[in-house]
Amino acid sequence: MTGLRTTTMRLLCAVLAWCSAAAAVADDRLWVEGGRPGPQARQAVERLAGAASHGLEPQDYGADALRQRVASALQGPPLAPEAAATLEQALTAAMERYLAHLHRGRIDPRQVHATVSLPRQIGFDAAAALRAALAAGDLEQAERQAVPRLPLYENLRRALAEQRALVDHEAWRQALPPLPRTPGSRTPKLEPGQPYAGLVPLAQRLAALGDLTAATTVAGGSPAVAAVPVYDAALVDAVKRFQQRHGLKDDGIIGAATLRQLQVAPAARVRQIELTLERLRWTPLLHGPRMIVVNIPAFVLNAYEVREDGVAMRQTMKVIVGKSVDARTPLFDQDLSLIEFSPYWNVPATIARKELVPRLRRDPAHFAREGYEFVGADGRVSTTLTPALLDGVLAGQQRLRQRPGPRNALGDIKFVLPNNDSIYLHHTPSTQLFDRDRRDFSHGCIRLQDPVALALFVLEGQPEWTEERIRAAMAAGKSSTLRLTDPVRVVITYGTAIVRDGRTYFYDDIYGHDRLLDAALRRASAVRSGPATRS
Repeated sequence: MTGLRTTTMRLLCAVLAWCSAAAAVADDRLWVEGGRPGPQARQAVERLAGAASHGLEPQDYGADALRQRVASALQGPPLAPEAAATLEQALTAAMERYLAHLHRGRIDPRQVHATVSLPRQIGFDAAAALRAALAAGDLEQAERQAVPRLPLYENLRRALAEQRALVDHEAWRQALPPLPRTPGSRTPKLEPGQPYAGLVPLAQRLAALGDLTAATTVAGGSPAVAAVPVYDAALVDAVKRFQQRHGLKDDGIIGAATLRQLQVAPAARVRQIELTLERLRWTPLLHGPRMIVVNIPAFVLNAYEVREDGVAMRQTMKVIVGKSVDARTPLFDQDLSLIEFSPYWNVPATIARKELVPRLRRDPAHFAREGYEFVGADGRVSTTLTPALLDGVLAGQQRLRQRPGPRNALGDIKFVLPNNDSIYLHHTPSTQLFDRDRRDFSHGCIRLQDPVALALFVLEGQPEWTEERIRAAMAAGKSSTLRLTDPVRVVITYGTAIVRDGRTYFYDDIYGHDRLLDAALRRASAVRSGPATRS
């Protein structure tokens, strides 16, 4: 009798425990009601399946498997409590991972940029955002909170869809034929008025990309130039538009660089956009009322003002960035706090040892001609070149600097922002370099095409600094420093695809960062293969 009573008590306890667990599951139910996935479960699997529209990989969230599980649960018998709880956990984990990836990206930027100085995105709780959206019956609410609130982000999503639509386009089924060689020309190229065997596929490709406008096509979308035997004005104008969108000189002449860009398949452009979307999720933009963004592959600086009605571009200019071989400009995020007018150039020790000291030994006249001087550890300045002082530079006992003046490597203005790499923005006497298509010539710092315009932008909070006063300080020949009352955020970033004025622009991966990011994302995706788990 005692044994029967014990068995009965154990059974009763087990039943009570099961009921308690079932009640707990019911209390925490998000996706399953009455053993059936609810409408929001179906919405969730559709959103996970559509992750590619954000440049993400649906398989990272087990989208196909979850869709099948939800479909089976809808068609078969109601789920038992344990099965319902398992599906609840899987859907929640997948959606939380998806939202976290939308907000902060799939990998830590330091996996591809060892010295990156971009702060991690904060202020977003994927779990809390998901529960709030479910309570409101609006899963899209959580997605809106997660994605970067930048016009460029949504513009790139549209560009991504456009490029995906071209992946199987007939215009890329065969390569364009080799360019003709003009008599007396060293390299093959196609100039206006020349015949070319690839005119028809060239026109098809440009039409598909939107560079050859509808006005130059015949009915049915076939290029009107199909019967034209030479490279005529309509195609030349289309090529110029294409060149503008790919960082090339827009002269309408198809040389090796233009042909190489024309040969890039839409699938490769899709990946460029996906990688740029990933980088945007890292980048701390719109964290202040005004900011300066330098995009290295585009060789462009843009100055923005954040307004209630959106983001307004206030300035844009060409820049020169660090050499791709050995002096790459690092990615970072800092406040611009000081301006130096008529600055000294304190020659970095590595440049002094590797370049300047050998140059001065070969050509001692370079020292006086360029306005260099020595500065000792005690601050003593010497304007005389001696072998002993050069030896002191190599030993770290002396440093070289260049006095303010027209030959100063920094030009006549320097924008200072604290960072570990001693990178700053500055003018340059070598203004002819801004005419080049590819502008990676510096030792890492960023040279500005129009420093006065940038000074006016950053000094808007100090109206006493008019253009005339700025120019006078730049030409003074005597170094002076001005502290900004309102520091301006500067972000050095890297994006090989951007959208401007409704047109998509693509740039070369000059530092190889896209290649590294692509490999890192593929490795991370392989690790995440299988059922979704919490990120």
